[in-house]
Amino acid sequence: MLTGSAFLFVPANRPDRFAKAIGSGACGAVIDLEDAIDPAEKAQARAILAGASPDWGRVIVRVNGVGSPWCEEDLATLASLPARAVMLPKCEGPEHLEAVRDAVAGGRARSDVPAIIPQIETARGLQALDRILASPSVPRVAFGHLDYAVDLGCDPEWEPMLAARAQIVFASRLAGKDKPIDSVTPDIADEARLVAEATAARRLGFGAKLLIHPVQVAPTLRAFGPSPEDIAWARRVVEAGRASTGAVRLDGQMIDRPVVDRARRLLAAAEGDPSASVRSQH
Repeated sequence: MLTGSAFLFVPANRPDRFAKAIGSGACGAVIDLEDAIDPAEKAQARAILAGASPDWGRVIVRVNGVGSPWCEEDLATLASLPARAVMLPKCEGPEHLEAVRDAVAGGRARSDVPAIIPQIETARGLQALDRILASPSVPRVAFGHLDYAVDLGCDPEWEPMLAARAQIVFASRLAGKDKPIDSVTPDIADEARLVAEATAARRLGFGAKLLIHPVQVAPTLRAFGPSPEDIAWARRVVEAGRASTGAVRLDGQMIDRPVVDRARRLLAAAEGDPSASVRSQH
């Protein structure tokens, strides 16, 4: 369930929304013990989560950050649950990952220890990104641009965040990890902005996006998935590639091996291969 392009947050103290989030069309639900929960309600949210029975195979639990007043109890709760994945906000190094892994491992077999998805939300986290990605517990990372902007004291718009996003994509590729997950679009009423940001993230090399409302699911899936026009183009390119071992001209464009390879990856993504999530930009 850690693959896919749309992950929807749901507050941990709203169990009535767990199944709705999972059934929204999103690739997974992120049950949130952090930002969505008021400090006075953290203990109650943990108790609610402990008594819930969501489809754990499609759930990520976001705990509070290491060093916060609530993280230790969050992790103690998770140690008794069959959670498959943990999202760790404000991760700043492998020592944070080790603290989480050791706390939730308990008596589980190594194969049953939850995967960890670190959120890069601070300058220190970005500086430690290579070491974070080196952990075998980490299949991919997520970006949290709002907290990152607060940490740097900059504007949380796309342009000031571009360098951090590019570094996250680059480092993830070097580490051989799944494409990273981009941050939220806070304005749920602005679909045009959501689509623009999801499209920009996909073009930059992100493979998914965090969402805060079910209305954001369908537009995000469309933004990250191949359009019918893309698929038709890719099929023509692959067919042209079969007909020649060198460069050929198609629709006014020179088609060579890298273009054919991209078309093949696009078709693989259209057929449901998460490792090939790419759209053409012809």
